[in-house]
Amino acid sequence: MAPDRGSGSDSEYGEVCGADAIDPRVRLMFCSSEGDLEGAKELLDSGTDVNFKDIDDRTALHVAACQGFSDIAELLLERGAEVDPKDRWGSTPLADAIHYKNHDVVKLLEKHGAKPLMAPMHVKNAREVPEYEIDPKEIDFTNSVEITKGTFTIASWRGTQVAVKKLKDEVFTDEEKVRAFRDELELLQKIRHPNVVQFLGAVTQSNPMMIVTEYLPKGDLRAFLKRKGALKPIIALRFARDIARGMNYLHENKPEPIIHMDLEPSNILRDDSGHLKVADFGISKLLKGTGKVKQEKLMTCQDTACRYVAPEVFRNEDYDTKVDVFSFALILQEMIEGCMPFSAKSDNDVPKIYAAKQRPPFNAPSKNYAHGLKELIEQCWHENPAKRPTFKQIIPRLESIYNSINHKRRWKVRPLKCFKKMGAMWKSEDSGTSSQDCSSRV
Repeated sequence: MAPDRGSGSDSEYGEVCGADAIDPRVRLMFCSSEGDLEGAKELLDSGTDVNFKDIDDRTALHVAACQGFSDIAELLLERGAEVDPKDRWGSTPLADAIHYKNHDVVKLLEKHGAKPLMAPMHVKNAREVPEYEIDPKEIDFTNSVEITKGTFTIASWRGTQVAVKKLKDEVFTDEEKVRAFRDELELLQKIRHPNVVQFLGAVTQSNPMMIVTEYLPKGDLRAFLKRKGALKPIIALRFARDIARGMNYLHENKPEPIIHMDLEPSNILRDDSGHLKVADFGISKLLKGTGKVKQEKLMTCQDTACRYVAPEVFRNEDYDTKVDVFSFALILQEMIEGCMPFSAKSDNDVPKIYAAKQRPPFNAPSKNYAHGLKELIEQCWHENPAKRPTFKQIIPRLESIYNSINHKRRWKVRPLKCFKKMGAMWKSEDSGTSSQDCSSRV
């Protein structure tokens, strides 16, 4: 749509709009390209064909839509211009207006009945419509608000609150965005796990295209950590187990492991029970063939998310699932420390610090790092990806540390309760009543 059209540009329609030697129909095209409203009116008043097509089947309305002259476009439409003519590339004025982001012209054309473009994934045979397809009329955006960094919006679908990721008009001319959308859908269809956000369906047969997932009202881990600061070790370990289980499921996907690539607190959500779910697979990848992936282009640091990216990604080296293990280590340490990795440094500086083989310091009291926890974190963010453990290995280690802490907590709590019961028992003996031996209840 709206491809580069070489030397046959609209500038060839003449140098002077009023030049009598030039065909008036060509002069109309030129006036439309220059935004000359009076010149266009004069030509149309004299009977010039408003629907004249040049050698590329382009009309004056195509030209006005490309240039963003809504007043010219409105004049042409009022004088009988066809709203949906196609040039020899199959592009309509609406397609051109969308391509060049001329939003006023887009609205004008839609107001005059321009047909909405079919989504890039549109199928001609009804039997080819995906099973997950959702009728967009069922999605209610009344009172909707943006969530998770503005990527998703809360909506209602069949009486249930859902999270909707919407692709805007520019997707029609952005092949990279269309490919990313297809890849994300391919991944989401494969995922079914308690610690991964549930995919509910998608809109692929009309514009705008959408991805619909479950909505978790308790928000993301980033917001939770901002409110709570450093977490109690037992809670941090429980959260770490949830993340590790979700990530292990993705990495164990057959036949191709799924690399999340953007594992950070904003992409980890809390459900109603307080458990965590891994979310947002917009840049995730299927690990095919060699078991390694290479970044297609150099990664830039745009926000706090880059604080959790493994150094091999920024160095544009081959990488695998171990990039997610690196990110996990930083999240686990942040839950204990109560602050982002290298929080005093700028977002742009952090990748350079990782490349220099530096890691965030352990400033929290040593009692907050149960036996084996600090060693696990250090192994997970090891400079050599091959020496980082897998999530399959991480889970039992987390279980062991969690059970060790939980066991100590029970022994701290139960004797206290026992002493209170013993006091009550001694008092009851004075009144002639009996009580069970406390030692039998510990």
